[in-house]
Amino acid sequence: MAENKVIDQGNPDFDWDALANDGYSKAEHSEYTDTYEETLTSINEKEVILGTVVSITKKEVVVNIGYKSEGVIPINEFRYNDDLKEGDEVVVYVEAQEDKYGQLVVSHKTARMHHAWDRVNEVLKTGEVITGHVKCRTKGGLIVDVFGIEAFLPGSQIDVKPIRDYDVYVGKNMEFRVVKINQEFKNVVVSHKALIEAELEEQKKQIISGLEKGQVLEGTVKNITSYGVFIDLGGVDGLIHITDLSWGRVNHPEEIVELDQKLNVVILDFDDDKKRIALGLKQLQSHPWDALDEKMNVGDKVKGKVVVLADYGAFVEIAPGVEGLIHVSEMSWSQHLRTAQDFLKVGDEVEAVILTLDREDRKMSLGIKQLMPDPWEEIENRYPVESQHNAKVRNFTNFGVFVELEEGVDGLIHISDLSWQKKIKHPSEFCKVGDEMEVKVLEIDKENRRISLGHKQLEENPWDVFETIFGEGSDHQGTIIDLKDKSGIVSLPYGVEAICPAKHMRKEDGSTAKVEEQLQFKVIEFNKDAKKIVVSHLRMFEEGEDKPTTTKRASGKKSGGSSKAVKDVNKGNEKSTLGDLDALAALKDKMDGDK
Repeated sequence: MAENKVIDQGNPDFDWDALANDGYSKAEHSEYTDTYEETLTSINEKEVILGTVVSITKKEVVVNIGYKSEGVIPINEFRYNDDLKEGDEVVVYVEAQEDKYGQLVVSHKTARMHHAWDRVNEVLKTGEVITGHVKCRTKGGLIVDVFGIEAFLPGSQIDVKPIRDYDVYVGKNMEFRVVKINQEFKNVVVSHKALIEAELEEQKKQIISGLEKGQVLEGTVKNITSYGVFIDLGGVDGLIHITDLSWGRVNHPEEIVELDQKLNVVILDFDDDKKRIALGLKQLQSHPWDALDEKMNVGDKVKGKVVVLADYGAFVEIAPGVEGLIHVSEMSWSQHLRTAQDFLKVGDEVEAVILTLDREDRKMSLGIKQLMPDPWEEIENRYPVESQHNAKVRNFTNFGVFVELEEGVDGLIHISDLSWQKKIKHPSEFCKVGDEMEVKVLEIDKENRRISLGHKQLEENPWDVFETIFGEGSDHQGTIIDLKDKSGIVSLPYGVEAICPAKHMRKEDGSTAKVEEQLQFKVIEFNKDAKKIVVSHLRMFEEGEDKPTTTKRASGKKSGGSSKAVKDVNKGNEKSTLGDLDALAALKDKMDGDK
């Protein structure tokens, strides 16, 4: 059987509390503890309290909050405050009274976050100027650390003048004023411009009070637009309209000025409140017309550049600020309706002649056709009467065709001079625009620049020949091709058309001839001047004699030996056309020989 081991229990009456109190009695220990705790600040975790900076190192800031241990905070939480020094009071957030090392855990950044929202609402009401740290750039502006809150600084609120490079502000501490808070989304908008505007307001009032028309001031180019330039006159903005930048043509203000450029400008006008100020730059220079050569006169040749084109003409700048108009009618001797774009384009260098010059009204008209010979000067020598030429159809009127013989020389072919035999109601039936046409000069009116032309005169008048063939009483075979007002239109040899009155269309059996019937007809009327032939089928059987086999002349006498020749021609040329004038001429010569 094993022997029981006896364990020494020590002195059960030993006073362990006396040992823990380092020789102090319980009463003394309690008294001293209460006294010590009275010297400490009562703190709770998750609470924002005020502390004092006791030391600053490169990495840390030590803060005394009156607790038994001090808080240590990373120095980057104070980067917004470059002037932080020992003794400054700062807010801290108690995250824990002790960590595993017995160290107090606090945060300045978290304290600022908790404290910030109340603070920004307060400064919005009071208008207090605050300091913030520009963290980074964002779309349309900058992000600023204010009391630990990320606030938005719009680009338009950075300065009174437009800022083109936002990056230069990143990393800097700046003063701001809270201008807007969105309570729902916890958004804060700050402005640095508001501080500057307050300083400039008084200066602006002084400038405006002293403004006078005609006053010359120095300003700085603040903004450039397509319609003008905004000038900063020292807190007051004015506008130089694009037309007041230069006496010459300006396509865009950037051709004349650049941003931040200092200029002397003259005040042209302003409204009653002097909020809109019109400025001028060109008015500080003498007008180019005043410096125009006094010897320049009508008839002189000048050179310039086309600066503006319109349908009615072109503006040519012969010197900066001095322009002349070349009307489209002065660009060519041609009288056809055209636009200036057909001759010139913007930027063209041209030479012209001065047509009119008005120095008082500063107007000048120019011409370029005057540098070319006038085609009408020697028109009689170049286009003598009876001469033949090739022309181009330009346009129609109801009474004729206008053709162009050359640039600047047009002529008219009257509708009656287009064809010998064809009855034309409108020239478009005979030709079309753009056609080339042979013409003969009939008459010239140099003073009024008119030429009368003919086309049919290029051919012999076929009615001279028809007079010998289709004389009254002559018989011919024809075909009814149409009906008009109950009368028949009869096609005769050589393409000649005749009229057969309704009563003369009766056939021997009592019926009426119809379209497409081929019958014998007798000429009962021949009018050379009116180019009219009237025929009758009725007369072929109502005269009580055999059908004639001879052809009569216009005089009504028998043609004798020529009748056979006519029949031969009629027989062989029933389908001939009026273009066969050579055949007709040969027939006429033969008949004249027989006679």
